[in-house]
Amino acid sequence: MTDSTGKPISIRNVSKTYQSASGTSVVALEPVNLEIEAGEFVVIVGPSGCGKSTLLNILAGFSQPTSGEAVVGESRITAPDIDRGMVFQSYALFPWLNVIENVEFGLERKGVSRAERRVIALEYLRSVGLADFAGKQVNELSGGMKQRVAIARAFATEPSVILMDEPFGALDALTRRHLQRQLLQICQAHRRTIVFITHSVPEAIFLADRILVMTASPGKIKASIRINAPHPRQASSAELREIEQDLLDQLDEELVKTFALEGR
Repeated sequence: MTDSTGKPISIRNVSKTYQSASGTSVVALEPVNLEIEAGEFVVIVGPSGCGKSTLLNILAGFSQPTSGEAVVGESRITAPDIDRGMVFQSYALFPWLNVIENVEFGLERKGVSRAERRVIALEYLRSVGLADFAGKQVNELSGGMKQRVAIARAFATEPSVILMDEPFGALDALTRRHLQRQLLQICQAHRRTIVFITHSVPEAIFLADRILVMTASPGKIKASIRINAPHPRQASSAELREIEQDLLDQLDEELVKTFALEGR
């Protein structure tokens, strides 16, 4: 099984404006300039409606920027590509396929032979602790297990970039913590460039090499905070408590702006 590494991402003067139902222009993203290193795990936090998912959708190729460009390696993003994996909060598994067939789906699209894709899919299912469930139907799995299948599927095609939109947001606290640890283990074994969205400050601190804070709408990058603490991280450490307080203070400032904009 070959294994590629992550590629750098360049976001160059990217903005996004929508037309509302009434015909007025709504600025979702002000110009964003950002460099993400190859193999870096970047977590984006910010108030609801700040443009986090808009930025992720541009990186996925689901949406085109109004201005600017996003580049992975040397390639400008213009459409979805199998070199960029995506993990959603809602799992997005195919209910008509069983577990291993879901993981094999992207490999089949890449033209990998049946025998080889079966070996690769089993390897990634093993990495998330689900090899024994390979033949199960999706509806037989818990929410946490479904998300583990989704993570295995995203990594199995060996993309250079993986985009994750609140992937653990619908899970209970214990399952969420378990999957955070599993994700880090997979990332250590198969280094990819990760862009991960969350509303959870503790989750961001536990996972990230770097945390980006976005402003209230229209969104732009307010702060970039690098975390050098090694894994496994202890939330009780003085360094991480200080980072947590800094993040909460910055997010509180943006929430105040959000409430003011909404007339609360």
